[in-house]
Amino acid sequence: MSRQRILPLLAVAVLAASFSVNFVHADDDSEQGSRAKYSGENRGKPLQPKQSNSLFQQECSSCHLAYAPGLLPAASWRKIMAGLDKHFGSDASLDARDNKEITDFLVKHSSNRWSAATAPLRITESAWFKRKHDAHEIDPAVWNNPQVKSPANCAACHPQAERGNFNDDDIKIPK
Repeated sequence: MSRQRILPLLAVAVLAASFSVNFVHADDDSEQGSRAKYSGENRGKPLQPKQSNSLFQQECSSCHLAYAPGLLPAASWRKIMAGLDKHFGSDASLDARDNKEITDFLVKHSSNRWSAATAPLRITESAWFKRKHDAHEIDPAVWNNPQVKSPANCAACHPQAERGNFNDDDIKIPK
């Protein structure tokens, strides 16, 4: 193939590649798009890790959903685990060994793409949670439903929340 034919083809290929990169990054689920949309908060995929931790499941789910570690950055999990003696109004203290095991598990599987300066103690305080659950998306009356009770009760509307699945297609808001 002659040089005169290769250069136009190369130019088209570069232009197409540039367009596809910009198209991918414009998607709300892309790292760059999500960070801009949620003020630097990009939790990645909130799936529960493949390998579970039975102590984490046992201790955390005894009072509430054992939240997927990927919903918060490591700094948040460290703060939460360091303050279990006053865990949202309850004493959820653990012995040092159990605390370390659960903390290590949460930190290892935490969001690895969070660049916001904040490390919220509540998932519901994050910008992405607020955006996904604002009055444009969720009728505020939902939070008063006795089956829901609070924004922290993920499983009320997300039947697969324990698995870390918060897919919009699976939402079932109680009536």
